[in-house]
Formats: sequence, structure tokens, C-alpha cells
Amino acid sequence: MANDNFKLDVDADGIALVTWDMPGKTMNVIDVAVIQDLGGIVERIASDAAIKGAVITSGKDTFCAGADLTLLESLGRMFADMARKEGEVAAATLLFNESRKLSQLYRRIETCGKPFAVAINGTALGGGFELCLASHYRVAADNDKTRLGLPEVKIGLFPGAGGTQRTCRMMQTSDALQLLLKGDQLSLSRAKAMKLIDAVVPAGDMIKVAKDWVKANPKAKAPWDTDGFRLPGGQVYSKAGMMTWPAANAIYRRETYDNYPAARAILQSAYEGLLLPMDRALTMESRYFAKILRSPEAAAMIRSLFVSMQELNKGARRPASVPATQIKKVGILGAGFMGAGIASVSAQSGLDVILIDRDQESADKGKALIQKSLTDQVNKGRATAAQRDAVLSKITATADYGALKGVDLIVEAVFEDRKVKSDATAKAQSIMPDVVFGSNTSTLPITSLAEIAKDPAKFIGIHFFSPVERMMLVEIIVGKKTGDVALATALDFVRLLRKTPIVVNDTRGFYANRCVLNYIQEGHLMLLEGIPAAMIENTARMAGMPVGPLSLNDETAIDLGLKIVRAAEADLGSQAINPGQKKLLEDMVEGNGRLGRKNGKGFYDYAPGKPKRLWPGLDALLTKKLSSGEIDKLDVQEMKQRFLVTQAVEAARTFEEHVVTDVREADVGSILGFGFAPFSGGTLSYIDMMGTKNFVELCERLARKYGPRFEPPKLLRDMAAKGESFYTRFAPGKKAA
Repeated sequence: MANDNFKLDVDADGIALVTWDMPGKTMNVIDVAVIQDLGGIVERIASDAAIKGAVITSGKDTFCAGADLTLLESLGRMFADMARKEGEVAAATLLFNESRKLSQLYRRIETCGKPFAVAINGTALGGGFELCLASHYRVAADNDKTRLGLPEVKIGLFPGAGGTQRTCRMMQTSDALQLLLKGDQLSLSRAKAMKLIDAVVPAGDMIKVAKDWVKANPKAKAPWDTDGFRLPGGQVYSKAGMMTWPAANAIYRRETYDNYPAARAILQSAYEGLLLPMDRALTMESRYFAKILRSPEAAAMIRSLFVSMQELNKGARRPASVPATQIKKVGILGAGFMGAGIASVSAQSGLDVILIDRDQESADKGKALIQKSLTDQVNKGRATAAQRDAVLSKITATADYGALKGVDLIVEAVFEDRKVKSDATAKAQSIMPDVVFGSNTSTLPITSLAEIAKDPAKFIGIHFFSPVERMMLVEIIVGKKTGDVALATALDFVRLLRKTPIVVNDTRGFYANRCVLNYIQEGHLMLLEGIPAAMIENTARMAGMPVGPLSLNDETAIDLGLKIVRAAEADLGSQAINPGQKKLLEDMVEGNGRLGRKNGKGFYDYAPGKPKRLWPGLDALLTKKLSSGEIDKLDVQEMKQRFLVTQAVEAARTFEEHVVTDVREADVGSILGFGFAPFSGGTLSYIDMMGTKNFVELCERLARKYGPRFEPPKLLRDMAAKGESFYTRFAPGKKAA
């Protein structure tokens, strides 16, 4: 028996081998057809007395990447259509019934009366791993690259096909909650230690081991379907339960500030499910899953962090007319922190790297930075010494620009000074005048930097974020004369590094820095209003930002912030800056030598081996201080809004100015680049979620109270008047207008 997605072979012992191999796809995913096809096969196995049991495996290099999230998007649209036509009750019933079909199928596998084993030949995530958990026996082929996990929470969902119920019945409750709430992907050794899989064997033995188990266990049942089953973590209302659940709730609040409905639903599903027998627990889980599917947070996160990110990673903005480039060797100018980071990720991606600095000692220091970083990974067990040495062997550190001969791309990452950059560019282009040249500038306009280039059409901005090894976004900046070949080459390079690119047009600060500098500025201005630093930092995190604005300023360097303010004043006039912010930065940098984390002194003190602490001397720099009564009257909700609105309204301005021309890039770039409240889906999705009319009214209210930095641009006012959203007026594929 075979269908479009599965092949069924029954051997002489009556053991069925079900091979999952979706046509036309590199990985198996779960969609409507897969659910129907697998359901048909399960019923055939359950009803055919000649079939004694089954082994499910994959015909691809991986087992399953999880659900096709465009399916879940379509369920949301189906709910909206039904709600309009027949009312919300009918729509909710339909959504519940449709969204639980996978859960019901997995329960059928578990209770059909025949033993099911799963032979995991590669990575299994999300709904694919839930299939593994629903099988009676799990054996994996030994492979260091295989990862298993339930990462749904990272895109605003939770495992809704039994994942919350089975994990909590297979392991300690606290361990299960950590797995579900963090969404980690586990190595095979870790998964086996956690008892999520039963065996790891050589690939050639995997099917035989699985079949042997099926033959030896004809009456297999899940542990929770047998008499006398005891929960590994104890009952909810027990001494062990009381040690788990209050702490779990407190940790959830601390980490999410209740901004993520899916994370809350995980706790609720696990807690309530452990009070119920399995079938009722699965029904309860399905109700929470249907509820989360309807949440605006899930819709926004799926769109930005899955659909849009996938499209950008696949080259949505790459000029189709340019053939694929063959980048084998890159030159990196500047062996400082950024240059070394770019060299490291390039070498780790298999590229040969020429790392150049002003002298051999500086170049060697850059390579030593890379060696230290890689050695740290080895010491943590995340890499081997052989892997580290292989990466280092691909990097040549030198002061000789002549070594650039034969490179396919040059990336300049020298000090953020126009003259220094111009000198480095001239030296490099005297050796390789025709190669595409990328500048890692974070603020200087690309068009002006390209003036010294031999061919401005081959000059482009390639802006990495710090630390390069961890930050997944790269901002590609197109100057006025940048050509398609340069753009295609830059995008191909970023794809080789397995990072996500966004393409923006040239302006001061580009996209990401314009938004994030507004966020930092808002923290500075709150300080000047007399709001305590601790309250500023905590409220920013409550709003959904990963770190507070003062902490972020320490990371980016306070002296760099002062340089940016002074440069803006020099180029645009005194009206372009806030004088209070300028004085605060001058007092920090020039008056107190506090440059940020890099010298251990910023808004925080950084003592070796100790947690960072807010600098006690900060209050002495501030002329305004609020009384305890005034602090108690502060509107925390308004403070949270200020942090997000100042970034979102700047994003809207960049869209109006055609700096960003694709809504996907604005949203994905804001989350990956500066951590804008991921639950919102990004800066423009935040506006859409609130409603453009409501957002404009909020901006106007904040502008009246705090000044013109909150004034909504003409584009937003126009959209509000017409009842438009960014994703309706500028649907992907359309351009900003």
C-alpha cells in the first residue's frame, strides 16, 4: 500500500514499515494531506490481523521538521471567514475540531492495539517529535547532527498534539516544563538521558532494532495507559507538586511578564492535564491549542518568525537576473572585535579568510580573539578541538594587502571613522579593483563611502550586529549607485553564513540603528525626568525588550553613543538632538570615564565574577529626582508604551522614507536586530495589532505630553484615516509608497 506521502511495506513477520517521504520536498512536514494519509495507514494496520505492528521512519535525511505553519495560518483565516458568516461560536467549534485532528491521530496510534515503533533517522521537531512521543518505542540512528525538540513556543504556539501531556508523564514535571517553555533542540545523548528516546544505534541497525522490539512487544501500551501508572514528578497536589508549581509560575512571570499567551497555555495545559486521565487531558490541551491559534500574538509571530523569515532566508529580495555567485574566499579588513567575528563565522561556514589589520601584531590579536572564542566552545562541549583547529586553519592573519589577491568579496570592518575607512578601501581596491566591496559601517551613509570606490556599483553596506557569532541579522545597505551584482553577492554571502538578511536603502543610521537609538534615548530621557534607573530597566523588560535601554547602551558603548549624537548635531544642527541627552552622555564619558561594559564602567558596574550592578553614582548626575510619592504615581503602562512606540513610529518613518520597502524586513529585522518585543511580531506588526487608528491616537497623546519625537508620520495618518494596516496596504511583494 502507498499514497502520496507514505509507503507501506509488510515483511514476512507481519511487521509494517511505514516510510514517510513527501514528494517534491527536502524535508517532511505535517499538512492536511499527511494527516489524512497517515490516518489511512494507521487504520489499515489496526484492522488487518496479518499486520502485527509497525515501524515509522523517514525516506529523507531528516525525520520531520514539524507542522507546515502555513496550514496553521490557513486555520486562522478559516476561523475568521466562519465567524463572519455563521458567528464566533460556530467558528470556534470548527477551529477546535480541525486543529485537534493530529492529536486524535497520534492517540489512535497509541491505543489502536498494535505496537508502533519509530525509527528516527534524523532531526525530528514539533509535530514530528510529538509523533515519536506517541509511539511505543523510539530508536534513533547515531548522528551528532540530529536534534529533537518541541520549539513551538518560539513562534507563539505550543505542542498541541499531545506534547504537553506526554512529556509531563515521561519525565520530572520541572524538566518537562523547562523543555516546553524554552523550546530547546536536544542532542540524541541528552534526549536519551531525559528518557525521551529509548535507544541510539548505528544507522544500519536502526530498522532491525525497531522491528525486533515490535516483534517482542505485541501488546505494547503507553505507560499512562497501564494500571498503576505513577507520574514521575508526583501528583499536582503533593509535596513534590508544591515544590514544582509555585516556582514554575514565578519563573514564568519573571521570564515572560505574561506577554506570551502560548507560554501561559503550556503551564495551564500541563497543570490541568496532570489532574485528568489521558484522553480528557488531550481534549483539554486541544482547547488551549485552538485558543492560542486565535491569538494575535501567535498570528504575528508565525508570520514574522517563520513565514517571513523563511522567505527572506530563501532570497526573497535577491535580484533574479544575477546568476548564483561562487564565494570561496573573503577578505576582512580590520581584525578588531567586529572584524574577528565576521572572519570567525565566515571560516565556520567553510570560507577561506584573509584577515587584515594595520600591522601583524594587530592581525594576530584578531585571530587570537577567534581562537579564544572557539576554545570556549570546546570547553563547554559545543565543539571539538579538531573542529576549532579546522576553522583556524582557514584564517590567514596578515598586514599585507597583497594577500587579498583572489578573494571573491571584501568586507571592511575597520574603526567607524570616514578617513580610516577610506584609506582601507583604497589599499584593498588597489589590489582587487573589480571585486564586490562591502562596508560593515553601522552609521555612515554608504553612498558617501562609495565615492572613493573604483566602481560604486560594486560597493554595498553589509552591517553585522554584535556579537557577530550570536546575532542572526545582517543589514544589507544599498547606496544610490549600488548595482544588482553587489546586492546579489552580499545576499549570497549572508546566506552562506546562515544568517537572515534584510535589504534597506541608504540613510543615516539605516533602519535598525534608527529604531534602537530611539529606544536608548527614551531610557536617557526617563532618567532626566527623575525616574529611577531600576524602574526604567525593569519596565522596558516588562514591555517585552530583552534588556533595558541603559544596559543596552553599556553593550553598544556609551562613548559611541556620544559620538553619534555629536555627529548628528554637526551634520543636521542642534535641533536634531536633545541637549539633555548630550549632557548626560558627556558627564558619563568625559566627566566620569564610564564607557560601558568594555571598560567595566557604564550605567552599570561590571566587577569580575560578579553580577552587574547599577552604578550608585548615577543619581549625582541627575538634577531632577522624583519623590517616593511621585514614583508611586508613575504610569507603568505608559512607560511600557513609550519604549515600544518610540521604536515603532521610527520604523513607520523609515517605511515612509523608503529606507525599508518590505514589511517582512521591517518586522524580522526589528526582532533579530534589536530584540523588539517578539510577541508583537515586530515593529510594524505591533502597529497592525493595535490598529493604525489606535496607534496614531496613542502617538498623538504621547507627543502632547513628551514632545514631537512621538509625532506620527503622514503615512500613518493616511492609513488610519482609510482603516488600513501595513500588511494589507503593503502586502509582501508590494513596495512602500
